[in-house]
Amino acid sequence: MTYDPTGHLLLTPVDREAPVRVQRLRQLGMGEQPDPAFDEFAHKLAEVTAAPYSMVNFIDENQQFFAGLHTPEGAHAGTDLNAVAAAGGVSRFMARDHGYCPHVVVRRKALVLEDVCDYPRFAGNPVVDEIGIRSYLGAPLIDRTGIALGTICVVDTEPRPWGRAGLETIKSMAAELIEQIHRREDGGF
Repeated sequence: MTYDPTGHLLLTPVDREAPVRVQRLRQLGMGEQPDPAFDEFAHKLAEVTAAPYSMVNFIDENQQFFAGLHTPEGAHAGTDLNAVAAAGGVSRFMARDHGYCPHVVVRRKALVLEDVCDYPRFAGNPVVDEIGIRSYLGAPLIDRTGIALGTICVVDTEPRPWGRAGLETIKSMAAELIEQIHRREDGGF
């Protein structure tokens, strides 16, 4: 576990790969704008897992960006956080210290949290109280250069028994999206 200079536990892991990731995302032309193909992928991911929320998430040094986003009400357009909140929608941006995707990127492994409240390290995350997240399933998007570009994930406001089937699903869906990203880079997407 990591501690700050005052001795307090840092709940968000240190991400030494972030500068290289940002450079790679820029090279790929991703991570700064919503992408209809990623929105479509997020919708497919929500259908496959029967989850109300799903994301294709790219992470830089300061924030997370949902280049692909599926919500139950479809209210996710925009980058103006105040306007999105006032409309009851979900923003495409989230602070880096919110949520669980930064852990997945740093760990470079899928993460299954059937009930986030069962894990003291994760139960105190701001998304629990602010958004009502109770379960999470995510996998890293590791490209051909070995860089973890971000994650795909699904979340629910109720505990979910994702189990081994959920873990295998999220990992295979991450592999599918990485193939799409590679085809795009090669000019075939």
